[in-house]
Amino acid sequence: MAEDREIKTLEEDLKVQEYSQKLRALRENGVTKLNDARIELTSVKKNKLIDDSDRQKRIEELKKIIEEASVVAEKNKAEVNALSKEAVKYVNSVSREIEQKVNERQKRKMEGAKSFYQKEVEKIKAEGAKREEEIKATYANGDPQMLKSEIDICRYETKSALFDSKSRYLNEIDKAKAARHQAYVDHVQKNRELRNGKAAFGEDMKMKWKDFIRSFTPSAFFLANGLYIAIIIFFIVCIIAAPLRGSGNLLSLPNIFTILEQASTRMFYALGVAGLILLAGTDLSIGRMVALGSVTTGLILHPGMNIVSLFGMPTWDFSPLPMALRVIMALTLSIILCVLFSSVAGFFTAKFKMHPFISTMAMQLIIYGMLFYGTSGTPVGSIDSSIRSLIGGRWTLGVINGQLITFPKLIIPAIIAAIIAWIIWNKTTFGKNMYAVGGNAEAAAVSGISVFGVTLGVFIMAGVFYGCGSFLEAFRANASAGTGQGYEMDAIAACVVGGISFNGGIGKIGGAVLGVIIFTSLTYCLTFLGIDTNLQFVFKGFIILAAVTLDSIKYLKKK
Repeated sequence: MAEDREIKTLEEDLKVQEYSQKLRALRENGVTKLNDARIELTSVKKNKLIDDSDRQKRIEELKKIIEEASVVAEKNKAEVNALSKEAVKYVNSVSREIEQKVNERQKRKMEGAKSFYQKEVEKIKAEGAKREEEIKATYANGDPQMLKSEIDICRYETKSALFDSKSRYLNEIDKAKAARHQAYVDHVQKNRELRNGKAAFGEDMKMKWKDFIRSFTPSAFFLANGLYIAIIIFFIVCIIAAPLRGSGNLLSLPNIFTILEQASTRMFYALGVAGLILLAGTDLSIGRMVALGSVTTGLILHPGMNIVSLFGMPTWDFSPLPMALRVIMALTLSIILCVLFSSVAGFFTAKFKMHPFISTMAMQLIIYGMLFYGTSGTPVGSIDSSIRSLIGGRWTLGVINGQLITFPKLIIPAIIAAIIAWIIWNKTTFGKNMYAVGGNAEAAAVSGISVFGVTLGVFIMAGVFYGCGSFLEAFRANASAGTGQGYEMDAIAACVVGGISFNGGIGKIGGAVLGVIIFTSLTYCLTFLGIDTNLQFVFKGFIILAAVTLDSIKYLKKK
């Protein structure tokens, strides 16, 4: 007990209390009053229950308070900053001593718990073995079935006792780790209080590292990161094997840019389907959406008279129109058509609780049939070379180590799309509702969220991404009804590899982006090494299987 009293907390330190009181007094009529007044001002402006005249009167009063508090805050700013730095410096020095004492004490506790646990295990095993011998002696000449039954009961009770003992031991270890971690948490929280709520980057990073170390277990780590570790090892092997096979340097800048260029259009499809997977759904129509938008773009941007007679109608020639208008038409029509079909699938999913697997498969078949019937499967031809170079070309960066380095322009729209998707997912009410509906649609409905609206909205958003991606896809190859074959598998796999759970409500847009890059890099590496295209499907299949298996295990553990 004397040792407990020696470990003084920061709150008990008289000098820390003195610093806190001085800073509180200096901020009371300045920064503190200023912040409180600003919060109240925002609240009053939004409050519809207050009479207009009373609201205006209170707003004027608060503005006056803010003005006066600002003067006081500015006056005390230098003194507050100096005192705050001095206080934080003192707290850092005191905390080091406190944390050291806490760590030493908890270390002794953990050693004691381990020693007690080992002795308890030996005792339980010895008692179990002794009891088993007694049972064998008692039933030596008796019923063999009864002997087996009693021994099984004895062994079960021994295992249960060992399990209980281990649980108690692990609980003591967790409590000791939590106490050590809390000592640093108290340190950081006190510093934040002294800085008036401002966090320090170094402290935050150290806290995250300490929290990671405290909660780290090999099984949980490999469950969460095992697939990525395996993929990294695979890439390392490819990088080493490429020069040995005479394929050249896989990590050269041109190869990296080529991978990013190939990933750029696929990024749009993954960003679209990621929202559906977040809702515990999927989309099998992506490949046909790609063909739909690409064919539309190809028809409008084809130089001169089209070579395709759409649904038997006369061939079209859009070349007399201004190029800017044609580009806008192509992009707009691609988005509208993709959104139309995606919305139909979304309506049936949201309205009739139809699984997206069925509704999107139906759209896949409808689009597939319409495209092949309408174009007779004929490629629409190339896009006008001037606009192809402007949007889908490359910028020349220069010559490095004897190699001409060019930067693909398609990477730019992919980056913009990823940023927009991140903002929607993380900074909007719609994004929060997506997570809520994906996590538990019934609970979301009870809390006032329109499950129908969110579901349909996600499908529409997916259609917009598909439309933009299919428009850009036409700049990479001659479009036809068969364009985009199998793209849905790559997009879905990229999302799963990126950590977006098929169980719904779990995942980040950054995971989808990372998944696209990983999957595109995987395909490129295998092609670079000369691996047969058919065998590449085998690799992809194993990765998808592993990713979904790990996701399912994590989901079951959480349940």
